[in-house]
Amino acid sequence: MDFMTDRDVQTYMEDGYVVLDGLLTPQQCDELRQRMAEIVDHMDVPEYCRTTFSTYHDEQLKTQGNADYFITSGDKIRFFFEKGVFDDKGEFVVPKNKSLNKVGHALHANEPLFKKITHSPRIQGIAKKMGLTRPVIVQSMYIFKQPGFGGEVTAHQDATFLYTEPLGRVMGVWIALEDATVNNGCLWFIPGSQKDGITRRMVRAPKGTYPLTNFIGQERTYEEDKFVPAPVKKGGVVLIHGEVVHQSNENKSENSRHVYTFHMMESQDTQWSPENWLQPTEELPFPLLYTK
Repeated sequence: MDFMTDRDVQTYMEDGYVVLDGLLTPQQCDELRQRMAEIVDHMDVPEYCRTTFSTYHDEQLKTQGNADYFITSGDKIRFFFEKGVFDDKGEFVVPKNKSLNKVGHALHANEPLFKKITHSPRIQGIAKKMGLTRPVIVQSMYIFKQPGFGGEVTAHQDATFLYTEPLGRVMGVWIALEDATVNNGCLWFIPGSQKDGITRRMVRAPKGTYPLTNFIGQERTYEEDKFVPAPVKKGGVVLIHGEVVHQSNENKSENSRHVYTFHMMESQDTQWSPENWLQPTEELPFPLLYTK
């Protein structure tokens, strides 16, 4: 029996997202978390990166070094931190493993365990069920949502950052490695909002200018009461349409909310915008999800 049903596909098309239970076993979730703990334990943090990661543009790209670190991370494993985890000398004021916002953006290519999950038969089956003929993986992230202070992610559409022509070719695969609840920062969606297009894009600035990216257009104002929570159990997955509006709240609970997430794109008859911050490289062209 297919992991994903026709009804699930219909829900995705109507709402812009769908929650599916049981993509991974608890053991697979724990193995991914354990591997990430090892990566974090051995991470080398350049001095200029000892500034915080933020979804707010001017903070995110504070320094030239930090901007370069972000924009050249598409084919590497890089580390992005929560606010307030370093003192004014750049030393950790919290345990290393509690300091990170996320690790990105090429776990799917550079880490065998994450690569195996990304290209697993179930993920391939989802893509085929969705009718994708030549899907490629464009980026991946491990998101921590630290207990007590894991940062808010404001309302956005993934296509703002991962733009294609035509639109509708990008899907996020958001795998809960721990229970994601309304208390520890699960995703919230505006169902059906993927049908309204996008009004804002993050684009690369002209070569030799800073900051390295700019926003064009404006984010719409969204009514909070339109958002619906999408809690998901450990091992479950949320499939996210590239244009659906979603957000997550700050994690004020005592429980972390670890997630492995990646984006795939239908590359058949699709142009990946050369203005996107993320670009394939000679070292890492966007890898095919499957070859048959």
